[in-house]
Amino acid sequence: MKSMIDKYFPEMEIDVSWYSKKRTIGYSSGHTDLNSLDQLVKDCQKCDLYKTRKNTVFGDGDKNSDVMFIGEAPGREEDEAGKPFIGRAGKLLNEFLKSIGLNRESVYIVNTVKCRPPENRDPEISEINACSDYLDQQISIIEPKVLVLLGKIAANRFLNEDKPMSDLRLKKFFVEKYDIPAIVFYHPAYILRSPSQKKRVWDDLQFLHGILSPHVS
Repeated sequence: MKSMIDKYFPEMEIDVSWYSKKRTIGYSSGHTDLNSLDQLVKDCQKCDLYKTRKNTVFGDGDKNSDVMFIGEAPGREEDEAGKPFIGRAGKLLNEFLKSIGLNRESVYIVNTVKCRPPENRDPEISEINACSDYLDQQISIIEPKVLVLLGKIAANRFLNEDKPMSDLRLKKFFVEKYDIPAIVFYHPAYILRSPSQKKRVWDDLQFLHGILSPHVS
């Protein structure tokens, strides 16, 4: 099919950019369900993080959710359990969700990388890139209507802009690659370190609620 489109449509002066764009959202490794993709992640050795991990941390929540939360990287407790956001930051995220009528079971939660970086350091660009195909496929399979990017690392990964949080919060971005909107939200771990910023969390929550309303059933 692709070869026919590439060969004949341009000769007929038919725009095929839509087809190329659509293909970038597809399953580059041929996986069309989360279980087979999860197994691929478990066996992954694309970067050196596999040498120090205890478990891969694939994702958690409603596989049919309209909302996907994307964090940065697993921490110690997540590495132990193989499940994202179960430590103190995860408990705070649960409280955030409850405040706007959501719960952990109604959303899907992932990270930009699937293995814990040593000493909970930020993931390196090479590690984020090594994991990028897995995250792309998760988004393609789940097909969320809204992405919520938790923290600067997740935001920079999707928006391709190295900007401070002050320039990213309370704005709606459109991620053309996925044809869905995204917003940037304070990472719960940051709020644990900076409790004086809780007032801004409430602003973020209200903005999130306003974004979800027209997009989520």
